[in-house]
Amino acid sequence: MSCTYSDLNGARVLVTGGANGIGEAIVRHFHAQGAQVFFCDTDEAAGRALAAALRGRATFTRVNLNRENEIVRWVRQATKSDAPLHAVVNNAARDPRMSLASMSAKDWDGLFATNLRAYFLVAREAVPHLIPGRGAIINLASITYHIAPAAMSAYVATKGGVMGFTRSLARELGPQGIRVNTVSPGWIMTERQLQQFVTPALKRLIRRSQCVPELLRPEDIAEVVLFLASGASRAITGQEILADRGWAHS
Repeated sequence: MSCTYSDLNGARVLVTGGANGIGEAIVRHFHAQGAQVFFCDTDEAAGRALAAALRGRATFTRVNLNRENEIVRWVRQATKSDAPLHAVVNNAARDPRMSLASMSAKDWDGLFATNLRAYFLVAREAVPHLIPGRGAIINLASITYHIAPAAMSAYVATKGGVMGFTRSLARELGPQGIRVNTVSPGWIMTERQLQQFVTPALKRLIRRSQCVPELLRPEDIAEVVLFLASGASRAITGQEILADRGWAHS
């Protein structure tokens, strides 16, 4: 870890999709800063293993983000001590490859429920507990909104929605001193991506497409999220931070 943010020591943070990949890196990085992290996921085994590995200040709850009542219950549990929240990280998302012809309305609605509706619900429940003048919401989008690959129209649409949600919510919550920003990762070398999609040829393409050819890791995105949650970014709200090593620039 390259930076230490004193205001994150003892902070209470919510993270969705925190058991694997980018979410796991975010949980670990907040924990290393001394934060109390409440994270959820549907992968119960991985979530419990991560909480056990961190040995305190990390609380896992299995939550289906497509169910409003589970989101409401999770946020209430995390805030039942009446201690305020410092940050909320909406990270959980699915990125299936579906052509227009093969996609059903149920597929479309299900993806929007996970990738966008859940962001709204988590924010709605958490905002009353965020610290006025210090609270931060970080929503994860994706470089795919900018490069718009084929057979991902539903996913790209959800990520465009995340950015619109961020911009408007930043205006709405700004008078309370609560900041809202988007992080759009490039192609991240998570275990799932490496197993399912990233071939040697694709690695070469990624390196050619980025300004800086070094492949991105989940830890790189976690560092950006920490910055946006900390007071070091107090001048930044309503923005999209492209953490893609310059892919979208090229």
